[in-house]
This record gives sequence, structure tokens and C-alpha cells, in this order.
Amino acid sequence: MAGSDTKGLSKSNFCFSKEPSLECLRNLQCRFANERDWDKYHKPRNLVLALVGEVGELAEIFQWKGEVEDGLPDFSAEEREHVGEELSDVLLYLIRLAEKCQVDLPQAAIRKIKLNSEKYPAERVHGSSKKYTEYP
Repeated sequence: MAGSDTKGLSKSNFCFSKEPSLECLRNLQCRFANERDWDKYHKPRNLVLALVGEVGELAEIFQWKGEVEDGLPDFSAEEREHVGEELSDVLLYLIRLAEKCQVDLPQAAIRKIKLNSEKYPAERVHGSSKKYTEYP
């Protein structure tokens, strides 16, 4: 995120790096925790609470900004870097939690996208933000 120019970046121009994979990140996190003898503290409950704390830190960055445009064009380089750091904390705790719960996160995400497409068929919900229970 640091050093990247996000001004004028359209949705179609953005993509994630292909590497590292979630599995690679899981392995790196596991090694990191093991080297510090922290595995004993990384129980699901503790990881959920840490994840919530990190989401709170991410929310704090946006708290008084009002509506924020895609690409964060009004953020300074330091603010964009801070967003990247907090998003990374959220991602890393989520991956660690998925590991501890033995949930294959990429496969669970694919299943969830499929379920959401069934709950929110495009032809029925296009352009609306209503909850699926509010549609006729």
C-alpha cells in the first residue's frame, strides 16, 4: 500500500497480488506464533476478541471522515499505509482463527458467495440495498 498511487484508480484497474496465498500467510503466521511460544494463547475465543479489536482500530481511521471515496483519494500516504496495516492485522487474525477452527477459508468464502448469489439474485435485487427478507 505504501508508495502506491491510488488517485484515479478505477475498480477495474485494481487487483490483489497472486502471491502470497492464504495458505502461505497461514504458514507464516503459524511459524511466527510458534517461534514466540504464543500458540497456547491463540485459542478461538482469544483470536475472535483480537480480531474485533483490530476491526475497531480500522473503524477508528474512518470514524470522522464522512463518506470516503474508493481508492481513498483524500487520504495522505501515511493514512493509506495505516489502513493497510490495520487491514493486514484483521486478515492475519482471521486466517489464524480459521486455522484454529479448522475452516478452509478460501472454500468457505466460495460457498458463501454462492449462497449470497442465491439469496440475492441479481435480476431481483439489482440497484437495491434491501435485506433479502424484504424482497417480495
